[in-house]
Amino acid sequence: MNQALLHFVRTYGTLACFGLILLFFWVMLPGTFMTGRNLFNITQQVSMLAVTAFAMTIVMTMGDYDLSVGSMASLAGIVLAVVFRLTDAPLIAMLAALVVGVAGGAFNGFLVSFLGILPFVATLGTLTIFSGLAFLLAGGKTIFGSGIPAGLGEFARGGLPLWTHGDTALVLPNLTLVAAATLLVVWFILQKTVFGRHLHAMGGSSEAARLAGIDVRMTRLAAFALSGLAAAIAGLMYTARVASANPVQGSGLMLDAIAAVFLGMTMNVNGEPKVLNTLAGVLFLGVLSNGLTQLSVDSYIRDILVGSIIILAVAASGLEKLRRN
Repeated sequence: MNQALLHFVRTYGTLACFGLILLFFWVMLPGTFMTGRNLFNITQQVSMLAVTAFAMTIVMTMGDYDLSVGSMASLAGIVLAVVFRLTDAPLIAMLAALVVGVAGGAFNGFLVSFLGILPFVATLGTLTIFSGLAFLLAGGKTIFGSGIPAGLGEFARGGLPLWTHGDTALVLPNLTLVAAATLLVVWFILQKTVFGRHLHAMGGSSEAARLAGIDVRMTRLAAFALSGLAAAIAGLMYTARVASANPVQGSGLMLDAIAAVFLGMTMNVNGEPKVLNTLAGVLFLGVLSNGLTQLSVDSYIRDILVGSIIILAVAASGLEKLRRN
């Protein structure tokens, strides 16, 4: 009986907890929480986190971490604003921000793959570098107004109309569509490409993958480059949503992205990162944050709850593995 209960908690515990949280907020916020408008609002709120977490899944599939995604998102937003002020060309500014993201991610990959620095140490160092560059380029100030392309704000406020009734409309936000597109791309990479199979092989054993003929160093570099690109996209999304660029705007992305991947891993019997499970982790965090905000609960309470849930979920996973062994 105890083993059966432990297996249930390990396999379905996180989902059951998610369901209980949904039920709790539905009861506590009967007129506002379980509405189409609010649910779509949640998807928009977590869209930047989702893009970052999906790419983090790629890096964690091969057993690594990228701690620099938050500062890269901030840097990308600042680069967008600075280049736009210099050129008055939105596309050039966006391209510059994306190039910076890829270059920063590739630099992380170079440090890890070719210099042999541990991913935790390498990306912790670049986290500080990217953050410093963001402050340097912005002069330590928030850039807004004419420094942000007007079209970006319009895109972030727009969406795909799904249903209209009189003056009421249900709209799927454009930022949600960007996150959905990223989900499909990452799922395809991990499940349907040779590159994805190489990542899974490296996650099992990097040395065994190398002996099997996989170019481990270039594969790792490419994975980190994709993580940097996703962080830059998330930075552009955030800049578009708030119509400003701030050197610390992405500071919370890294921890939440890793938390979302870990929550997703607890929903997998083998404990491996899966992008669809990461999506569930992202929605878990989004629902929790949205509900607590509506209940006027302080943000640090949310942090305590998220940390506790992750510890309990991972602990249950570890107990199940011990039982099997």
